Amino acid sequence: MSELSPVLAQATPVTACRGAGMYLFDAAGEQYLDFTAGVGVTSTGHCHPRVVEAAQQQVARLIHGQYTTVLHEPLLELTAQLGSVLPPGLDSLFYSNSGSEAIEAAVRLARHATGRPNVVVFDGSFHGRTMGAAALTTASTRYRAGIGPLMPGVAVAPFPAAFRLGLSEEAAVDHALHGLDHVLATVTAPAETAALLVEPVLGEGGYVPAPPGFLAGLRERADRHGMLLILDEVQTGFGRTGKFWAHQHEPDARADILVTAKGLASGFPLSAIAASTELMRRAWPSSQGGTYGGNAVACAAALATLAVIRDEQLVENAAVQGERLLAAIRADALAVPGIADVRGLGLMIGIEFCTPEGTPDPDTAKRAQQAAAALGLLLLTCGPYGNVVRMIPALVVTADQIDTAVALWSKAVGLATGDGAERNGTNHVEIR
Repeated sequence: MSELSPVLAQATPVTACRGAGMYLFDAAGEQYLDFTAGVGVTSTGHCHPRVVEAAQQQVARLIHGQYTTVLHEPLLELTAQLGSVLPPGLDSLFYSNSGSEAIEAAVRLARHATGRPNVVVFDGSFHGRTMGAAALTTASTRYRAGIGPLMPGVAVAPFPAAFRLGLSEEAAVDHALHGLDHVLATVTAPAETAALLVEPVLGEGGYVPAPPGFLAGLRERADRHGMLLILDEVQTGFGRTGKFWAHQHEPDARADILVTAKGLASGFPLSAIAASTELMRRAWPSSQGGTYGGNAVACAAALATLAVIRDEQLVENAAVQGERLLAAIRADALAVPGIADVRGLGLMIGIEFCTPEGTPDPDTAKRAQQAAAALGLLLLTCGPYGNVVRMIPALVVTADQIDTAVALWSKAVGLATGDGAERNGTNHVEIR
């Protein structure tokens, strides 16, 4: 018998048989409160009835219409509907399957459009695992080790991670922007730099929101030097942060190319880049395409996702419930010396564990994440050192579910840090 690759380590012990809303269920009927959302993918929760219905109906009509061979109605309708949520001026779309593919399409477009070879990314970035995307990724060596030489033409500038730098947010922004200016003076000349590529909130890099002023500073430099600004909203887009796009928290931020995936189709593989028609026309012939991009069923699911987000006011819900979650986790963390920082934007919350000496503590983070799974709360870790536990509930999460998750998390932290009896009135449970 064949089996899955042994390299595919599982973050939780759960084998899911069914999903409904915020919950996953295993074969024994055990219920798990899912605060992973498939790594930010199931934006409308598991198996939202309207998404299921749209996909089922589309499967009966047309499953695959390869979009450089024939057009199909869900593709055309989705393209039209996205115009209502995309920032002004981004009126042309190219579809692919994954975030990595979309990132590489964005970089290809930037190089074609500018005639320049280089791209600047930022410390802690995650843009994918394919060969080009891995070259753009600095969140951890595990995404790029052993596959070199990587794609050339990539320079790395500082990201304003205030906690890691030990600075205020304002000082961290100044540090990062001055660092970018230094990179443009010493590593990649502006005349050779096609684009700046950045996540408005670092994902795998530790759930670090860009502080106010940083994205505006990137916009100003892109305009000054004739570079493009590519915003990677693969994980942050579609309402995740309490705005439809995370960069909209900063009024002066504006993308030349916006990349989206994950929550776009509630679990169906679909990604896209958006740019102005004038910019998109500068892509070279045959540089955009793919067998499965813009799949009819995925497009139908994305249309239903857009409708659910609008009708159920899920962007607004993400903002409200995100504030509730962040405040509760911060309040709970006051009693835990090992939790050094709690940060987030909307429904993207990062909880960073450090030792008393201030060094990253991935062991305690992992114990807490595993303890939470044993209690019925599914979470993930991230960060360069694996010492950040992240919470990414679907946008449909309720206040009661937030409160339940916080209570389970508090108990899990108590078990992981050895003070479960004192904080939660529970007996000690060994977490492996």
